[in-house]
Amino acid sequence: MTSSLVTNIQGYSIHDGPGIRTVVFLKGCSLKCQWCSNPECISPHPEVGFIQKLCTKCGKCAGICPNGALDYQEGKLPHLDQERCDGCGICCEACSYKALVLYGKLMSEEEVFDAVKRDKIFYQASSGGVTVSGGEPLLQPQLVCDVFQKCRQDGIHTCIETSGNAAESALRQVLPYTDYILYDLKHMDSEKHRQYTGKPNELILTNARIAAESGVATLFRMPLVPEINDDEQNIKETADFLHGLGNNALKIELMPYHRYGKSKYESLDRRYLLPDVPYPESEHLESIKKRFESHGIMCTISN
Repeated sequence: MTSSLVTNIQGYSIHDGPGIRTVVFLKGCSLKCQWCSNPECISPHPEVGFIQKLCTKCGKCAGICPNGALDYQEGKLPHLDQERCDGCGICCEACSYKALVLYGKLMSEEEVFDAVKRDKIFYQASSGGVTVSGGEPLLQPQLVCDVFQKCRQDGIHTCIETSGNAAESALRQVLPYTDYILYDLKHMDSEKHRQYTGKPNELILTNARIAAESGVATLFRMPLVPEINDDEQNIKETADFLHGLGNNALKIELMPYHRYGKSKYESLDRRYLLPDVPYPESEHLESIKKRFESHGIMCTISN
C-alpha cells in the first residue's frame, strides 16, 4: 500500500479536465513558479498555515506547540514561527475556527480512492472523472498509478495535471493508466524558464514529446503572465514546438494570470513575488489567441 501527502481533495471542478471532476492535490513540486497559486503544495513536507481573519484570539492554541513555534499573548493574534514549525498539526486540531490549517495529510491510495469515488455519479453524468494535480504529481508516480488503476477498474476517467518537470521514467510509469493529460508549457526560453520557475525547461520539453507520442489525449496549456511569457517570440516558439509534436498537439489553452492564491502566501508568511504584474485584459487575451491561431494552433482561453 502506497501513501502520499495530500494537500486537498476538491470536488465539482470544471477547469481541470473534461466534465465534472474531483481534483486530488498532492504535496511537493520540483518548480517554484513565481505566479504559483498553490504555494502550500510546493514543499514536500507538512506545513501549518495561519489565516488571520479567522482567528478570534481565543487562546486555545496557547502553549500547545511542542516546538514552541506558536507564541500567543492574551488579546493578540498568535505568531507562528515557520522556521520552528514541523507541521505536526497539533495546533490545528485545537483551533475551533480553522484559523490554523494543516497543509499536507498522509493518505493511502485506498483513502484517496474512497474519497474520489463518492463523486462517481457526477462523473457519469458529465463524462468527467478524477484529476491528480499538485504540486507535481509525477514526483509520486506510484501513488498516482495505484489510484488510477482503481479508477480504471471502477470505470472512472483519469487525468494528470503536470508541469513535466519530473523523471522520464515517472511519466512512462503513469501513462498506461492515464486517459488525459493537462501539460503546462510556461516558457520556451530555458534561461527565462529558470529565472521564473527555478529550473530550465529541457526535461519538460523532452517529456512533452513523450506525452504527445504516447497516444494519450493531451491538452497543452500556458499560464499567461503579462510581461513574462506573452511576447511574440515566445508565442511563435511555443507554436513551432507544438507543430513539431505532430497533428494531435496543435491546440493550446491559455490560463490567464491571477492572484487568487495570494492569501495562501500570507498564511504561510511568504512574500508574494508578482504583486505588480497586471491581470491580462480580455482584449489582450484575444490578441494572444489570434496570434496562436495565425501560427496554425487552435487556442482557447480558460475561464
